[in-house]
Amino acid sequence: MNRGLWTRETVVVILLAAYLPLALFWLWFGGIDDLQRFALALLVIAAWQLVFLLARAQPISLSAAITALGIAMLAPEELGAVRLILGISFGTVMGELVFGGWGRNVVNPATVTLAFLGFGFPAYAWPEILVPVAWAAIPAAVIGVMAGVMPAGLVLGATIGAAVSFGFGVLPATALPAAGVVLVLVVADPVTSASTALGRWLNGLLFIALVVLFATGWQGAAPVQIAVAAALLASLAAPLLDELALAHWYAQRRRRHGRY
Repeated sequence: MNRGLWTRETVVVILLAAYLPLALFWLWFGGIDDLQRFALALLVIAAWQLVFLLARAQPISLSAAITALGIAMLAPEELGAVRLILGISFGTVMGELVFGGWGRNVVNPATVTLAFLGFGFPAYAWPEILVPVAWAAIPAAVIGVMAGVMPAGLVLGATIGAAVSFGFGVLPATALPAAGVVLVLVVADPVTSASTALGRWLNGLLFIALVVLFATGWQGAAPVQIAVAAALLASLAAPLLDELALAHWYAQRRRRHGRY
């Protein structure tokens, strides 16, 4: 990401372009309320980036817009400004900025924020992902994969896993819109997802497996809540999946070439 034009900010700009269809459809159906929610999230994240700019000379990044979009679309509703600012602050600082900013973080800051808000304020309802908005996640994924800023193996693994699960009747149709949007916005993050080829496929399959598990066994959970919980666990498992992929590669190499 540091050669020629391929800096971290180049990847961020391409990701923003990929998310544009999804953002436009969401704002079209959500209106001024959703726009205000996005603006608040963006303002809070930018303020914390400015704090770390002054404290550690960390550059401000356009990744704030990506994080703000994920939070605004998926955070529980009717939280009020104070609770939302608290959750965004925790997720931005603990999920990204303390690690050195976007590109060095371990877990997507939007995922950390959503998990914090969900566990901290369980009485508030999660949003419903409208079907037209969920359809807009498809061109976003296609643009991201074709541009090379979203891991193709992860997206394809999750898509195939969802299709097979839905075909066998174990994945409810009500969970598909939320799972698709969460997949594109936070699971397919090129920074926090698995980095090996096999690990990416396993990452996508694990996400869908967790969605199926929660959708069938978590009584009373909302589809977005299910998808966010699955995204958090799949993200935390990404390093382990890479280790499994590397162990498999080493085992194959030993079988071909003997000990080394």
